[in-house]
Amino acid sequence: MGCCSWSACFHLGFWKAQSKAPLFLTMIIVFTYFVYCLTGYCETMPSPIPGSPERRDTRGGSRNPPTPADKPKLDDHSGRYQRAEVEEPARTLYPTSEDEAAAGGGGGWNISVFNNFGSKKFPQAVIIGVKKGGTRALLEFLRIHPDVRAVGAEPHFFDRNYERGLDWYRNLMPRTLEGQITMEKTPSYFVTKEAPKRIFSMSKDTKLIVVVRNPVTRAISDYTQTLSKNPGVPSFQMLTFKNISTGLIDTSWSAIRIGIYAKHLENWLQYFPLSKILFVSGERLVSDPAGEMGRVQDFLGLKRVITDKHFYFNETKGFPCLKKPEGSSRPRCLGKSKGRTHPKIDMEVVLRLKEFYRPFNLKFYQMTGHDFGWE
Repeated sequence: MGCCSWSACFHLGFWKAQSKAPLFLTMIIVFTYFVYCLTGYCETMPSPIPGSPERRDTRGGSRNPPTPADKPKLDDHSGRYQRAEVEEPARTLYPTSEDEAAAGGGGGWNISVFNNFGSKKFPQAVIIGVKKGGTRALLEFLRIHPDVRAVGAEPHFFDRNYERGLDWYRNLMPRTLEGQITMEKTPSYFVTKEAPKRIFSMSKDTKLIVVVRNPVTRAISDYTQTLSKNPGVPSFQMLTFKNISTGLIDTSWSAIRIGIYAKHLENWLQYFPLSKILFVSGERLVSDPAGEMGRVQDFLGLKRVITDKHFYFNETKGFPCLKKPEGSSRPRCLGKSKGRTHPKIDMEVVLRLKEFYRPFNLKFYQMTGHDFGWE
């Protein structure tokens, strides 16, 4: 065949190159997408739980605000909070940027959502109680540790939000790098009957931390918090007794019921051995924060990074605060809701409560092998 003219050859070559252009373009797009996926940029968030109308933002929070059912309610006539076990109203049920900067420890299932900045895991350790025992202080102290990441707000997953599903729960967690642990704290778990089984179903290896305090002092602190939010509640004495003349204690009042630690612990021991539970003294968390934090770090398998050098005692508040970290303008103390002045309680009421709690305290000492010295 004769050679084509220069013009004809040019047009023929141009036509062939043009026909292959879509193929080359497609190959470039596929290759680019593949590279992006390998580096984590094409990560997508978990799809909503079947049956849930919610849509999540990029941090996993619901675009719908918490429903009224999530908020504490008053009983019909006593003025007591039905959800009195809640240590404080959560700022939000979903992690904020502040929460993402928090600390935490542990892991449940080895299922993660990956990107370049770590992965979201189920917590390997949970602070399960108790309300007004010192759980917020413990969490804030733990946040100092570089290998701890924690949700700041209380998720209330195993007591209030369990129907939302484990994907929803995991998505609340901060991202962790290799070697870091994830934590959360919700003090009402300790007194929630269903919580032990639910946490065990997530992971039987979950480490549990319980911050306990003299149940009499704890009850008064609980009442003080309620009084600050609802000044119209009856007196502490009226709520403590079913019948003042007989001195019969009303154990249906949550402020009293929470302090019967032995009863609640029996429920947890059906699923978790004592080796998986650490009992932290709320009193020693105040008098010797570094000592108690040493025990906590050992329990979590962490290097003892948090020491005496991190604390100073705030005379005004009456509890330890964290010294000013580098790059910060002031020391870190717990908020105004901590360290409230307790109302004056009649000594006869206090003595009667001590007598009521004594047998439960002794049983708790036997169960844990630890004498907290509340007598």
